[in-house]
Amino acid sequence: MADKILLAIDQGTTSTRAMSFDTGGRPRKAARQEFAQHYPQPGWVEHDVEDIWRDTQATLRQVAEEDKGAIQAIGITNQRETVVVWDRATGEAIHKAIVWQDRRTAKYCAVLKKQGHEKMVRKKTGLLLDPYFSGTKLKWLLDNVNGARKRADKGELAFGTIDSFLLWRLTGGKVHATDASNASRTLLYDIHKRQWDADLLRMLDIPESLLPEVRDNSTIFGETEKSVLGKAVPIGGMAGDQQAAIVGQACFKPGDAKSTYGTGCFMLLNTGSEAPTSRNGLLTTIAYSIGGQTTYALEGSIFVAGAAVKWLRDGLGLIHRASDTNDLAARLDGNHGVYMVPAFVGLGAPHWDPDARATITGLTFDATGAHIARAALESVAYQTADLVDAMVADGAHSARTIRVDGGMAANDWFCQFLANMLGAKVERPANIETTVAGAAFLAGLAVGVWDKLEDVAGAWKADRIFEPAMQKGTRKILKAGWQDALARSRSKI
Repeated sequence: MADKILLAIDQGTTSTRAMSFDTGGRPRKAARQEFAQHYPQPGWVEHDVEDIWRDTQATLRQVAEEDKGAIQAIGITNQRETVVVWDRATGEAIHKAIVWQDRRTAKYCAVLKKQGHEKMVRKKTGLLLDPYFSGTKLKWLLDNVNGARKRADKGELAFGTIDSFLLWRLTGGKVHATDASNASRTLLYDIHKRQWDADLLRMLDIPESLLPEVRDNSTIFGETEKSVLGKAVPIGGMAGDQQAAIVGQACFKPGDAKSTYGTGCFMLLNTGSEAPTSRNGLLTTIAYSIGGQTTYALEGSIFVAGAAVKWLRDGLGLIHRASDTNDLAARLDGNHGVYMVPAFVGLGAPHWDPDARATITGLTFDATGAHIARAALESVAYQTADLVDAMVADGAHSARTIRVDGGMAANDWFCQFLANMLGAKVERPANIETTVAGAAFLAGLAVGVWDKLEDVAGAWKADRIFEPAMQKGTRKILKAGWQDALARSRSKI
C-alpha cells in the first residue's frame, strides 16, 4: 500500500471512471463503466442519473479497495452543462438529466437572441445563447415537468450540474455546492463578479433558491458518507472536465494551450487574469479558481470528436475498436476528396449552428470504409484548426505547441495529422488521462499533498512529440476541401 493516495471521479458523457494516483501524479488503478444513452426525440439526449450514481460508487470502490487506509482526498470532474434537478428531501431526480449535447432548446435560444439578450449574456458569462449551455435546459425542466416550477418556487428542489449532484449524493445530502468552472457554463453566472446574476436569472425565470453555492476549484467541499468507502474521505477538488484537463496538462501560464479529445473536442488557451471577449465565435470561461484567484481561458468547443469514431463502431459497424481507425487511415495515401462533417448535434465553435447536420461528401464508387474512417479522424483535426484560426483572429499568438489528451490522443495517425494541419508541435503526455489527473491534483492541493501549482507542473511528463511534416500548399488544399464540405452541412444550404 502506498503512503498517500488520491482518488478521482471522471463522470463523462458515455462512461463513469475512477482512478487512483500516487503523490508523483502517477496513475495506479482505474475502473470504468459505460452507461446507457437515451434519445427520446431527434436532437434530444438524456441520462438516467441513477445509472451515473450506481457506476460512481462501483468504480470508486474498485480503485480504492487496496489503498483505503492511504486515501487522502477525492476529486471530481464531470461532463459540463448537463442538467439535473432533484428533490431536496429525497435526493431523487425529477426527470432524466438533460445532456450538454441536447438541442431541444434551440428555438428558445433563437427567441432570446431576437429579443436582444445575447449582448448581455456575452458580457456577463462569456458564453453565447446556445442550447449547449445549462440555463435553457433548466428552464425547460421547470416549464415541462409537472409541478416542477411550483416546487422550485417553494424551495423544494435543487439544481446542479453532474459535479453538484454527485457531491450531494456522496455527502448524504449535506452539501449543495459547485465550483467556479462548472458555474461559468450555466448561462446564470457572472464570471467577472463571481456570482449568480439576477438579470440572467430573471431572463430565464429561474428561482435563485435552486442554485448551489459556488466555491473555488481546490477546497474542502465536504466529506463522503462512511457507507461509500467505509470511512469519511474529504472531497477536495471539483472542476468541469475541460478545466480539469488544463490543470492535468499543467497549462498554468498565459498562452499555454491544451486540446482534449473525448466525446467532443475542447481547446482551451490560458489567458491569465484577463477575460477577453472573442469576436470570432470562441467562449470566455473560467479555467480555474484557486485561493480566491481566478484564471480565465478562451475556449473552442467542438461537439463531436470521439463520438464520430463511436458512431463508426456502433452505428455503422465499420470498426470493432476505436484503435482500428489508425490502421485504416494509414492504409490510404490520401483522403481522395472524402470529407466528413460530424455535425450530428449541430456545430459548435466557431460556427454555432445548432441546425447543421452531419454529412459525408466526395464519395465515389472507389470509396471504402477506410476512406470514411480517415474522414472521421481528419474532421476532428480540421475543426481544431478552425479553433486555432479563430484564436489567432482574436489576437492570440499562434501556439507553437499544443498539449493533447483524451482517448483519441492515443491514435498516432491522428496526432501526426493534427500536427500537420496546425503547423505546430503536438505533445502527448505520458498519462493521456489528464482530465481525471487534474481532478486528483486539485484534491491534492486542497489537503496539502502539493503546496502550489508549480509542484503539480513537475508531475507532467511527455510521452511523444509530433512535429508537423506537411507542405503549406497541401495543407491549404485540404483546408479548402474542408471548408467546402462544411458549407454543405450548414443549415442555410
